[in-house]
Amino acid sequence: MDPTEPTPSRPSAPARTVKVPEDREGQRLDNFLLGQLKGAPRSLVYKLVRSGQVRVNGGRARAERKLEAGDEVRIPPVRLDEPGEKGTPARGLLEAMEASIVFEDARLLAINKPSGVASHGGSGISFGVIETLRALRPKDSLELVHRLDRDTSGLLVLAKKRSALTELQALMREDGGIAKRYLALLIGRMPSGTMSVDAPLHIGLRQGGERHVQVSPEGKASLSHFKALERRGGQSYCEVRIETGRTHQIRVHAQHIGHPVAGDDKYGDAAANKRLREQAGLKRMFLHASTLEFALDGGRAPYLLNAPLAPELVDVLDRLA
Repeated sequence: MDPTEPTPSRPSAPARTVKVPEDREGQRLDNFLLGQLKGAPRSLVYKLVRSGQVRVNGGRARAERKLEAGDEVRIPPVRLDEPGEKGTPARGLLEAMEASIVFEDARLLAINKPSGVASHGGSGISFGVIETLRALRPKDSLELVHRLDRDTSGLLVLAKKRSALTELQALMREDGGIAKRYLALLIGRMPSGTMSVDAPLHIGLRQGGERHVQVSPEGKASLSHFKALERRGGQSYCEVRIETGRTHQIRVHAQHIGHPVAGDDKYGDAAANKRLREQAGLKRMFLHASTLEFALDGGRAPYLLNAPLAPELVDVLDRLA
């Protein structure tokens, strides 16, 4: 059986028609359907749209169609796994996500994402942050505002309202719209003061489809600022501010200046990583998204969100002292 097909083990719900609410105006059809069909894989949603089973105002529509408030969307009958089957995140992951919440109001939910948890499912991962939080909060309309690498810990923000999502995404496209600060342990002794790295980044694919980012004139403009806070055991504990949000930006810029992120098994120094694992117990990449600062409502509603450094990273710093 095609794994993208809904399982036949449960009776399917009848077709239903949902009117698009005002706060979903401008949302793509595929993302709207993912919110309506909790637990459905994205591949199934695309299949339903392509086959014409999904209708908008009575007609066929493309997955990327932007919906308008008041549109009527026909959602076809779909069989999905019941809670307790493979369609539900493990209890341990649910509990970890609940414990990771560091801020919540009517518009936003922010978590201190543990290292090793993906922002979203895919590539063999059934449940990431977004799928798990949707399972925890089935009545909330949650959308990822941005993403973090799987091995990076720290602040990850989700929008509970469409208006907050669109405003935050617009701020991310502006220079200085959102101030982002990370904490990182870099290999070797960084010079004092702030080192700015203005180096374009290009995403390429290695054999097997793995993404690999490198500094290249063909890449997109990327700007990072590294500031040494302390030197521990010959390494540099740094604050990193980024003005652009490119894939693997901090990791590649750190490699580019000869001070890769400690514990980074993709762009890092394998010998140094081995020493830090043996001497300081560093078993993951030492990169943590610590602070986000921005303002909604056209600047009238300021936010300053913080996520404390993960305990296992605090332990590493203590052992290096």
